[in-house]
Amino acid sequence: MAALPYPSPSMSIVNLSAYRFVSLDDLPALRERVLERCAALELKGTILLAPEGINLFLAGAREPIEAFMDWLREDPRFAGLEPKESLSDDVPFGRLRVRLKKEIITMRMPAIRPEGTRAPAVAPRTLQRWLAQGHDDEGRELVLLDTRNDYETDVGLFHDAVDYRIASFTEFPEAIAADRARYEGKTVVSYCTGGIRCEKAALHMQDIGMEHVYQLEGGILKYFEETDGAHWRGDCFVFDGRGAVDKDLAPAALLPLPAGEMAGGTATFTVVRGQSCDYPAPGHAAAGTHPSPQPSPQREEGVDAS
Repeated sequence: MAALPYPSPSMSIVNLSAYRFVSLDDLPALRERVLERCAALELKGTILLAPEGINLFLAGAREPIEAFMDWLREDPRFAGLEPKESLSDDVPFGRLRVRLKKEIITMRMPAIRPEGTRAPAVAPRTLQRWLAQGHDDEGRELVLLDTRNDYETDVGLFHDAVDYRIASFTEFPEAIAADRARYEGKTVVSYCTGGIRCEKAALHMQDIGMEHVYQLEGGILKYFEETDGAHWRGDCFVFDGRGAVDKDLAPAALLPLPAGEMAGGTATFTVVRGQSCDYPAPGHAAAGTHPSPQPSPQREEGVDAS
């Protein structure tokens, strides 16, 4: 896990996000082991455990972060975890939480079993090339589909991406069912913060018979890590005290709202960069739904980044 280059040498806190869909049947015991290890290493953040896998956001100094990941990967079920990381001056979480859930990202579609199979994925550099050339490698028109919530897409999104303005990921199946004609004969790439929602979304789209469906491997965070961020507009909302990161994965300029709490016990944030929070955003292919008057992060969706 190599350190990312940043202009500020003071950024000594590693913010790690990762997920893995894998069958887990020892959840209470696993929770205790994970909680004990994180506490011993003085890490903060949120880890979700469910029968379908693990989803985590953690922050701390590099040595304990790497020690935790090395320990976690000793379990063969987590050996393939590929985290995304970014740096900050301070730990953006107020506490440590390890929670047991029915799903690590709530969709309420029990027929979708991501721990059993993966949807096809497109690498960030490949997607950037497709966007630059205006089509995929087989010449099909490309459609980017944002699977995140409205308050996230207000902060930033890909140019010309379809945004359903959903308030919760549980609304996604209904939104895509009403709009299938848009995607006929085209290549669809679903994306989200770190990969977890767009993976489930892509599997669901395949399940209802849609063709040429991909997920963006590693989500927006991996796209920022492996490319120069071209074709992205604004910043990327993250579920911690930073509020958002820019294309360099550095904390974006945000102001806290007076009330509210994010995953990990930190304050809710709003964008102060005009180009990022205006609605609709430049290149914003809204799908006909409307944002709620005061959209706010929901705990159930709070650990996507993965």
